[in-house]
Amino acid sequence: MTDIPDSTDEHKLIAERRARLAALRQRGRAFPNEFRRDDFAGDLQEAYGALTKEELEARAHRVSVAGRIMARRGPFLVLQDMSGRIQLYADKAVQQDIAARWGQWDIGDLVGVRGPLHKSGRGDLYVLMQDYELLTKSLRPLPDKYHGLADREQRYRQRYVDLIINEESRAVFQRRSRIIDFIRHYLNQRGFMEVETPMMQPIPGGATARPFVTYHNTLEQEMFLRVAPELYLKRLVVGGFEKVYEINRNFRNEGLSTRHNPEFTMLEFYQAYADYRDLMDLTEDLLRELCLEVLGTTRVVYQGNQYDFAAPFRRLTVLESILHFNPGLSATALEDVAATRRIAEGLGIPCKASWGLGKLHIEIFEKTVEGRLDQPTFITEYPTEVSPLARRSDDNPFVTDRFEFFVGGREIANGFSELNDPEDQMERFLAQVREKDAGDAEAMHFDADYIRALEYGLPPTAGEGIGIDRLVMLLTDSPSIRDVLLFPHLRPEREA
Repeated sequence: MTDIPDSTDEHKLIAERRARLAALRQRGRAFPNEFRRDDFAGDLQEAYGALTKEELEARAHRVSVAGRIMARRGPFLVLQDMSGRIQLYADKAVQQDIAARWGQWDIGDLVGVRGPLHKSGRGDLYVLMQDYELLTKSLRPLPDKYHGLADREQRYRQRYVDLIINEESRAVFQRRSRIIDFIRHYLNQRGFMEVETPMMQPIPGGATARPFVTYHNTLEQEMFLRVAPELYLKRLVVGGFEKVYEINRNFRNEGLSTRHNPEFTMLEFYQAYADYRDLMDLTEDLLRELCLEVLGTTRVVYQGNQYDFAAPFRRLTVLESILHFNPGLSATALEDVAATRRIAEGLGIPCKASWGLGKLHIEIFEKTVEGRLDQPTFITEYPTEVSPLARRSDDNPFVTDRFEFFVGGREIANGFSELNDPEDQMERFLAQVREKDAGDAEAMHFDADYIRALEYGLPPTAGEGIGIDRLVMLLTDSPSIRDVLLFPHLRPEREA
């Protein structure tokens, strides 16, 4: 481990700690479990931090704290728990007792302490140690306090150490929890019902993605980890649950990058008797309120850039955005398949013969537009060819009533008015099957049961998915998706 002194020193430190643990085992006090904590460090700092030394001593408030020793400063120890830090004071008698009973308390040990709360001359709260116990002996030394876990991959692999020593990492995941909690509250307050749908599915559906494949021995059938919960959630709308959502884990057997992890978290929600415009309005309000809740402002700073969530979000169609960011192109040229193919090839896009005009538009959009959508922007009217589950526009059947939301050049959300025509859906599934037969591993399967559900009647419905991980990246100023996943997937660790 590069952040700890060289391996010889580390092995020596571990050996010394193991020897102290062995002595505790002989005395039958290796891992006691009788101590009970009544107070948290952060709560004590908040409740008593502003009191004077004299006011605090007059109260003679006795506390019970537990946590990990993070530093030693003369007779003072620094204890850290899930809420923050507080100092412990060991007078000479206590120090002698610790030496006699445990040999030594090491940095990283977990201890429980009871005693009165005091304030030092420097204004720091501390607990005067009166009753105390070593609860867990830490056998491995923590990384150097000045350098921490400098290797980023090591931080991902040993997240437990990262969380112990890096306050910034703890803050990211605490904020992630607040974000998800607020989203739940927001939707619950608006009449949505949280549900759970299968993670193992006989047919992977709801998104165009390569699935993970497994096998169920008892059923004697191949199963797929879900790529999206969409088709199950819409089955529930058919069944009469007209406003549903799921904060779900999805699995896609695809590449790793700063934006992609094979296992990730999505929010998907569906509302009957609504269309994609209603969900754009809801999304704008949700994100604005979320920023205020977790940041206290609608000005979001990400990687040195500032994004304004207070102003109305920009709305452009796919075609409008292509023309806006490619002023040399004409709408007329983009109406012709051959001309559009030449444009795409001129941009260095390797085109397949099977691609129609809609697919060509999306390839040009992704190449020339997506990364330049800086401020919060809705892109609407995605081509039907690349939107197999979205409702066709009544005004223009070439496009669908669909949007994607972008900020900082990244897609955060995807929503649309749902296709509730079972015959149209059947034709689009068949088209996807043809694409799969032609070699597209990400094309959708044919889901006969979903067609049957639609034949019972899906009310006019709008649905949306929001990428929780990318949203957390944005609101925690994290450059990589691995920074917001507690245990991201990594390549196998190389042996030293």
